[in-house]
Amino acid sequence: MFIVSLEYIKQLSEVDKHIDAHVDYLQKYYTKKVFLFSGRKVPRTGGVIMANCANLEQLQKIIEQDPFHRAAVARYQITEMIPTMSAENLEVFKEYI
Repeated sequence: MFIVSLEYIKQLSEVDKHIDAHVDYLQKYYTKKVFLFSGRKVPRTGGVIMANCANLEQLQKIIEQDPFHRAAVARYQITEMIPTMSAENLEVFKEYI
């Protein structure tokens, strides 16, 4: 599992030009059950995506499709994590060591 932290590197006026396409991109990967949740940072300096991918290479290929990435309006920091504890309704994502 991965936490993707986006940081906007352009003005919000430039970011906003790509919002609709970015939302369509997110929806595509929600449908495929790759993205688990996402949202804006507060203050609005970027966003966060929780992704359930097989490996980092798969996630990097997915990120390359993001309109924010293609328009170079955001930079991405990826953190891999192994969920070992969760709320009851999220236990399906836990990994046991």
